[in-house]
Amino acid sequence: METSSHCRCSSISRLSMLCHIQIMGLLCSREQYYNKEDGEENLQAAEIERQIERETKAERHIQKLLLLGAGESGKSTIFKQIKLLFQTGFQETELKSYVPVIHSNVFQTIKLLHDASNEMVQNEAEPSKYALSAECKEIGNKLSEIGTKFESPHLTEELALEIETLWKDPAIQEAYARGNELQLPDCALYFMENLQRLAKADYVPTKEDVLYARVQTTGVVEIQFSPVGENKRSGEVYRIYDVGGQKNERRKWIHLFEGVTAVIFCAAISEYDQTLCEEENSNRMMETKELFEWILKQPYFEKTSFMLFLNKFDLFEKKVPKVPLSACEWFKEYQPVSTGKQEVEHAYEFVKKKFEELYYQSTGPDRVDRVFKIYRTTALDPKLVKKTFKLVDETLRRRNLFEAGML
Repeated sequence: METSSHCRCSSISRLSMLCHIQIMGLLCSREQYYNKEDGEENLQAAEIERQIERETKAERHIQKLLLLGAGESGKSTIFKQIKLLFQTGFQETELKSYVPVIHSNVFQTIKLLHDASNEMVQNEAEPSKYALSAECKEIGNKLSEIGTKFESPHLTEELALEIETLWKDPAIQEAYARGNELQLPDCALYFMENLQRLAKADYVPTKEDVLYARVQTTGVVEIQFSPVGENKRSGEVYRIYDVGGQKNERRKWIHLFEGVTAVIFCAAISEYDQTLCEEENSNRMMETKELFEWILKQPYFEKTSFMLFLNKFDLFEKKVPKVPLSACEWFKEYQPVSTGKQEVEHAYEFVKKKFEELYYQSTGPDRVDRVFKIYRTTALDPKLVKKTFKLVDETLRRRNLFEAGML
């Protein structure tokens, strides 16, 4: 009995020991599993940290540019030129996405001219100049109705012919000649001269079409570029932000002000006799003056470089011989001294000096060491835009070297 009892106890002890060994083994293997899992998580965390560090280091070398200006200043065209000149440009899908925009520009332009012609018939001293022919009245009413729609239809060849007929009517040409009094987009003539091409069933916009296309900027868009190539030591990498220029868009700028390397301010110098789209009693040049002055005084820009683009020079040189510069209150003391190209240059230098004076009047003693440069630009001219940005790049690089004590 005792022997039997002893055997049973020994068996139970061995079983207990085996169970204990198995449990210990299980715990050890589980611990090894958790240690392995923790190790993998730690490796992942370390890799994420390294990635953040790399990106932060890369960000330090990216110069931040802010593209500002009033509505219709041409800054969004400058933005598109940068994409074409210093990036890969527009892919075919992007080009095609501009078709409805361009067609809408066409319908809005012809509606604007038709409606202006009708208004001038009623209000002008020589109403017959603005009276449409019987054929064009019918076409004009139809096209004006299309232009009021939220979404414009596709521009067919038939519609293009009707628009062309209306465009060639002497009354519409008279209204077009007074385009500075209307909110007529700069793309009007270009699109009217290319109607048949724009209306083709297989139409894909060209780069030039995209540059002329008018879309109001809302919110903020950005691209990264280098005027001399990102991998070359001689140039910097920039991130440029384009923001809405209309008054109701400006509140969206504020969060972008901090840490800006340079402000590129676009001023459309050809618009000295035009009024704002959003406030038809306000002169565009006076609005540009007030906006530039306000931006110069912002505390965020104490050390920020300023690049002033006196834009739309191509339109300015055509307008100066016809419309006196004194049409703008800011330029009321201007006196012409010559004719032709000499007069255009004289007028340009006068405008340039006005902006220079405004800059220095609005710059406090604590900001005198910031860089200020003025460039004559035509946003639609790729060669000029490319040359201008290379000059901007050179200026900012010299500034960086000076601040680093290397100049």
